[in-house]
Amino acid sequence: MVDVGKVFALFAVGSMIALPGYSGAQTAPPAAGASSATASDGLKKVISQLNTAATKFESAQADFSWDQYIAAVQEDDVQAGTIYFERKKGVTRMAADLKTLNGKPAPKTVVYDNGQVEYYEPTIKQVTVLRAGANHGQWESFLTLGFGGSGTDLEATWKVSLLATESMNGVTVAKLDLVPRDQKILDLFTHVTIWIDPSRGVSLKQIFYQPTGDLRTATYKNIRYNQPIASDIFQIKPAPGTTRINK
Repeated sequence: MVDVGKVFALFAVGSMIALPGYSGAQTAPPAAGASSATASDGLKKVISQLNTAATKFESAQADFSWDQYIAAVQEDDVQAGTIYFERKKGVTRMAADLKTLNGKPAPKTVVYDNGQVEYYEPTIKQVTVLRAGANHGQWESFLTLGFGGSGTDLEATWKVSLLATESMNGVTVAKLDLVPRDQKILDLFTHVTIWIDPSRGVSLKQIFYQPTGDLRTATYKNIRYNQPIASDIFQIKPAPGTTRINK
């Protein structure tokens, strides 16, 4: 059976989808070496920048690497591909074209549109469909984590700390640590660290910390900001004979 929740959580879409609960949530460490007043002023500036960026955000495309580290066996599974985000009239949709797993071909496609996720596995000819329903707002908050979301919305969902301002791939980024306000999410992730370009509202890196010691690291490169995306990118094109499963 497909572990749909695990797949989606890698890019923060499905953290509210039927994942097993965890206990022992921890609080994220505070920013080291910065006074509370300085950190507060810096955070206010970043939040303001993200609010401005959200009004300008239309789309983003990037090449990604999703690294799932499993602490119990000290192993990594690394998926790579291309991800797409688009916002029109306040509605966000996302598509991910997964190409490889640990360097070997492993094609899969994930599309989020209109409160629904479709996960296509061409090798077994299966499309798994999940609908957000009452969790629509929560899914959206994860979907826009570091991709077009406003600073105000970020603070509504997370307790936000500014850890540092750094340079990454020639871009000045804010390193933010996020602790979930919702206990259900806190049971899944003790905290999340993101490196975000506040001028564009796009993430270059995200690390999700789990109570088990597992880590989910996403890195994004070759980011194309506010460039047109073909509409068929957000459509699953299953081969004849594909089975459709509704969860």
